[in-house]
Amino acid sequence: MTLLDDAARLPRLNSPIALTTDSFVVSPPFFPGGDIGSLAVFGTVNDLAVNGARPGWLTLSLILEEGLPRTVLRRVLQSVATAAGQANVQVVAGDTKVVPRGAADGIFINTAGIGELVEPIPLGPRHLQVGDELLVSGPIGRHGTAVLAAREDLAIDPPNSDAAPLVRAAESLRHALGGSLRAMRDATRGGVAAVFHEWAAACGHTLSIVERSLPASPEVRGACELLGLDPLHVANEGTMVVAVEGGTGQRAASALHTLSEGAQAAIIGRVVDRSVAPVIVQRALGAAQPLDDLQGAPLPRIC
Repeated sequence: MTLLDDAARLPRLNSPIALTTDSFVVSPPFFPGGDIGSLAVFGTVNDLAVNGARPGWLTLSLILEEGLPRTVLRRVLQSVATAAGQANVQVVAGDTKVVPRGAADGIFINTAGIGELVEPIPLGPRHLQVGDELLVSGPIGRHGTAVLAAREDLAIDPPNSDAAPLVRAAESLRHALGGSLRAMRDATRGGVAAVFHEWAAACGHTLSIVERSLPASPEVRGACELLGLDPLHVANEGTMVVAVEGGTGQRAASALHTLSEGAQAAIIGRVVDRSVAPVIVQRALGAAQPLDDLQGAPLPRIC
């Protein structure tokens, strides 16, 4: 494979590949637990992992605002290198452009990622069935809360972002469940709620969540209460939602619990017959309620 050329020459693969692309404009570029560099790597890697691929290669393009301090650029690139090593991927091609002052907010990053699909590949949310169980791989809402606290300089003790690779978690589930693994998705913009609304639309059933089962840190719960937010709507960057065949939820949770990043994985609900709403949540202090699918971006520039 040739590096630092106009095109990377990748090895011949023995199975189909997955390809993804993403752009990162998070503000501010540095936040508790991460920065735009590590976020770009992990966000791209996770899109491949939850689709059943083993990530291998990334491209990285930088859009820099004129006058960006060299120290900032070096810090971001070092973070990219560290994150790529952590995720076991190679950055094999890239580009840099500079735009006039005011045309960009410091630094934007665009990526593409390639991974080799590994059997068994999850069938996806269209194949969810009544009785299937729903899990999250860890505490929710940490990334969005961390970025918002840094952006608005909130007088709270913010959590660290959960930005991290999901490759090991996805492989652990694939090995433990085989074909019983229905779907995986990293719950980024819009959080768990947005993913479940997409899944409900795809399968035609209702997804039912038990609020008491949701893992969330005291910092996230406190910040959400202060700001009038629901942790279910807050972005994640190293936490995924998982759907598995009914009766295999505990096996899935146990597989995740063997990993540090899945130590707080929890079963949070199940797929039920279609009801009055596509997604419902059994609140801790009350009856089941519809969970809204928020329109727009309540927390813009989170990734």
